[in-house]
Amino acid sequence: MKVVQIKDRMRVKPDQVHVIPPDADLSILNGILHLMKPSAPRGLRLPIDHFLRSLADDRKEQCVGVVLSGMGSDGLAGMRAIKESGGFTLAQEPAEAKYDSMPKSVIDAGLADIVAPASELPERIIGVAVSRPLRAGGSLQIPDKGGCWLGKILVTLRARTKQDFSAYKKSTMYRRIERRMNIHKIDRIETYARMLQENPQETALLFKELLIGVTSFFRDPEAWEHLRTRTLPELLSGLPDGGALRAWVPGCSTGEEAYSLAITFKEAVEALNSSALYSLQIFATDLDPDAIEAARQGTYTANIEGDVPGELLARYFTAENGSYRVVKSIREMVVFATQNVIGDPPFTRIDLLTCRNLLIYLEQEQQSKLLALFAYSLNEGGVLFLGSAESIGGASDHFYPLDGKFRIFRRADRSGKMFAVMTLPHFQPLPPALPAPEASISSSPSKNLQDMADQFLLSRFTPAAVLVNEAGEILYINGRTGNYLEPAAGKVNWNVLAMAREGLRNELTIAFQTVRKHGSITLRNLKVEAGGKVRAVDVSIQAIEEPQSLRGMVMLTFSEQNTPPRKCSTRGKKGVAALERQEHLEHELEQMRFVLRTTVEEMQASQEELKSANEELQSTNEELQSTNEELTTSREEMQSLNEELQTLNAELQDKVDELSMTNDDMENLLNSTEIATIFLDEKFRIRRFTPQATAIVKLIPGDVGRPLADLVSDLPYPALFDEAAEVLRTLVYVEREISVRDGRWFMMRINPYRTRDNRIDGVVLTFHDISQAKRLEARLRETSAKFEELAGIGTGVVVPANETKGRL
Repeated sequence: MKVVQIKDRMRVKPDQVHVIPPDADLSILNGILHLMKPSAPRGLRLPIDHFLRSLADDRKEQCVGVVLSGMGSDGLAGMRAIKESGGFTLAQEPAEAKYDSMPKSVIDAGLADIVAPASELPERIIGVAVSRPLRAGGSLQIPDKGGCWLGKILVTLRARTKQDFSAYKKSTMYRRIERRMNIHKIDRIETYARMLQENPQETALLFKELLIGVTSFFRDPEAWEHLRTRTLPELLSGLPDGGALRAWVPGCSTGEEAYSLAITFKEAVEALNSSALYSLQIFATDLDPDAIEAARQGTYTANIEGDVPGELLARYFTAENGSYRVVKSIREMVVFATQNVIGDPPFTRIDLLTCRNLLIYLEQEQQSKLLALFAYSLNEGGVLFLGSAESIGGASDHFYPLDGKFRIFRRADRSGKMFAVMTLPHFQPLPPALPAPEASISSSPSKNLQDMADQFLLSRFTPAAVLVNEAGEILYINGRTGNYLEPAAGKVNWNVLAMAREGLRNELTIAFQTVRKHGSITLRNLKVEAGGKVRAVDVSIQAIEEPQSLRGMVMLTFSEQNTPPRKCSTRGKKGVAALERQEHLEHELEQMRFVLRTTVEEMQASQEELKSANEELQSTNEELQSTNEELTTSREEMQSLNEELQTLNAELQDKVDELSMTNDDMENLLNSTEIATIFLDEKFRIRRFTPQATAIVKLIPGDVGRPLADLVSDLPYPALFDEAAEVLRTLVYVEREISVRDGRWFMMRINPYRTRDNRIDGVVLTFHDISQAKRLEARLRETSAKFEELAGIGTGVVVPANETKGRL
């Protein structure tokens, strides 16, 4: 494919490789590439993350990210963004990468859909592109009977992982399932469902896919700044000196949101410039145990530099081996735990609840239940912090906005806490809502004579009655109840205990406690004053068991008694008044006895519960003491281990110093000999060379690791590598006199490279310059030849052989 360097506002074209120019950041918008000046200094830039995030925002599920060989962790955050947007991610097999840091960081984070050698990645991408997806026309289409097969997939997941995903949005689940189908080149959901039942490993991968563990530090920085400058100071203003806030972060993933909250709290407390001491306890939970384990470690890759401001990074993180670890003071503020926020009991007495980008993955009904649960968890006046794409929807009874722009809400004073309790998974759920109190029974038209007769009888002759839930909230009214109930002053309150007229309120309050134990009770001859008239009323209170749809509710029936007027005796009106007062006092005394008896029973039950709780606390205390002893022992072992490591480190440092000194000695020895030396491995690749060797072979420091045969040299010696191979085979050195192109002569010697453990691991080429000796030898030969010539020409006489000795 054609390779082009990107220019600003260049449109992406097919079958081209677009290469980013140096010293620039790259973004994409609607298929057009935009170059920008880097905001970070060189060495701290993460250009791959910058572009991949932009690509994910622009192309959503249509983007594909591939990470190949490279150093560092640049690309990790970008691959997270692609994964979150529904795109496709691939990574090179680290074993074949020259530098495995980048692909390994993506794989370790669980963000790679496919891991394969680089030569296989194009085929895998094409296979995903041409496979038949579940989409048509750009929108998700649920196939016929797809709901049936989706149900089978959810049942398999629940059986294998013990987690129920039925509350998740169907569109989200289909998109994630489609990704797995594309990876396996499966075009029918029923085929994938069967494969899932037969392949536990694929079930685990789909479970990870559905968890959508994508997060980062300080997402939506403006919202976090508002939390620091406005919301947290308001919460702290109501705390005494030494007070503590409790926070809950459900769906915390790998901990970035929880640590962001802890850092923001620290910054907010410092900004107050107050001598008061405040603390924050954060409970961070998630469904994924692997994510919780990573969060507990508090270690993150270097690419968080793009999310965490520099001053916060320096203050609250410690650099360790190319990564960052959260400092101890921040780590100790957070308690991590594995929890299913949909099914497990919630944390309570919470002042600040941060749930960001979790509700968007759930169905509307489940969102309402969770918001009610959050209202139950929060203290009065507690704050709920949602993500930028989330809202409270129909939960306006539970929350009102503090700042709608940044999705910060406060729990309402009357937030329907009991409703939240009733919606918890471990409580009996409420049946479908009955008509509101103001709705008339006869609002719907009658269909026949029997219906009209039933309506007439119900309205005229049945007693007045109300249907309430266990909290006393009125759900249904029958007949005229105005003589017994009246709206309470102030904000509308449909609780029957608040609406009961004088004479009924105390009795109903006591009776409700009795109904919970005995199931039903009847209060007789209660005096109620309404409209200037005193009425005698019998009230029947019954807990409903049948039908199933009304179980858990309570029915109150009011029956007015016709009391004949009392005849006056000879004692006159004073005697009647005294008698009535006596009856009234006797009635109150009976009520007080009943209240006292009930209170004593409750105290006895509470005392038994407290004893049981005390025993459990004592047992827990003993376990904690045992755990503390174990931790003390572990700390001592760690201290001992730390001392051993310090000793080993000192020894290692001494060895390093000794090795450095030896290395310096070797460098000086090789340089002082002025002998050109080249060290080759068994494949004749350059390991090391002395500076004198550059005069023979054109070497630079970057040539280390390259084959010697690929480099330009002045050696006209084609048999060099054959003789080197022979030396490796026979371990017998070879020595040759060779000349180079500029007339210099060298004595070349090829020796086997022998390690300290007596292993042959290459050859050593040494070149000793003998050019001067060769020149002397040539001159000597010339001189000798001249002498011989002069000796023959000067005498002109041929000396017989038998006379040579005497003549000489």
